[in-house]
Amino acid sequence: MTIATTGTAVRVDTLASVLAGAASDALRAEVDLTPKPGLVDRRGRGAHRDMDRSLMHASVDALEVGFHDMAAASLEQNEPAMLRAELGLLGRESEARMMLATGGVNTHRGAIWCLGLIVSAAARRPRRWHADTLLADVAAMAAIDDPAVSPARRSNGQRAVKRYHVAGARGEACRGFPPIREAGLAMLRRARKAGCSERVARLNALLAIMSVLDDTCVLSRAGRVGLLRVQRGAATIIDRGGVGTVAGARELARFDRELLAMNASPGGSADLLSATLLIDALENAARGEAPLRRDGEPSAQENAYATLIA
Repeated sequence: MTIATTGTAVRVDTLASVLAGAASDALRAEVDLTPKPGLVDRRGRGAHRDMDRSLMHASVDALEVGFHDMAAASLEQNEPAMLRAELGLLGRESEARMMLATGGVNTHRGAIWCLGLIVSAAARRPRRWHADTLLADVAAMAAIDDPAVSPARRSNGQRAVKRYHVAGARGEACRGFPPIREAGLAMLRRARKAGCSERVARLNALLAIMSVLDDTCVLSRAGRVGLLRVQRGAATIIDRGGVGTVAGARELARFDRELLAMNASPGGSADLLSATLLIDALENAARGEAPLRRDGEPSAQENAYATLIA
């Protein structure tokens, strides 16, 4: 089976491999981005006791085949309800591979959901990759119930949704992930336009997402009060010019200590940063632009600021 894209016949497995690689690259980029408040990065475990950077990378490696299969299924199945059921099955298989690779640690369950939906949407629109279109397709697919999932089966995030009356992963997806479009992508583009390095732009995008997302990972660990502290802390750094300024870097260091003290890890925001980076890469590819390097080179001044975080 072939798919015509910009006048070139591309085999399904080739396009699926390209999309799976892009999703995996986005996840690795998020893991390696440093310094992230409360999260696993090059410095250490963040607020986690059961995972580190090497485990996160092992998880990403295990997930790539699942993203490939989701893309391939989306190229071959045209009926939405049947595709939704197949994506659900493939997502559960991916989760099982993740758990096997990590010894039972949930490193990327939320990322399987949001990046899987994006990969599926991208596969159904070869080379017609624009954020608004992809996220609209994501919303439509997320709104379809997975027939194999019992309403009684709840994760920590789903329990937080019920307890705190927030949207959660599915609710955000059904709305087309506003934090990706309105916070993550908007900040990423604004920071680049202002001349920030890629590292700073991505850190600022993460903080922008944290400032607006009702992160169920934070709610599960630190409750409503903790979530408000996370949202306000992230917004404060942005208000002080972001992490590329002395004031912003100092506030980031204080904020990181606060999250560690609360045992709060904004894992949902990290997943949406990965999704933001994936959509950004897809848009660049659709425009024929060279892909960005995975890690932006910091300037000497930014390196000096980074010592405040170490």
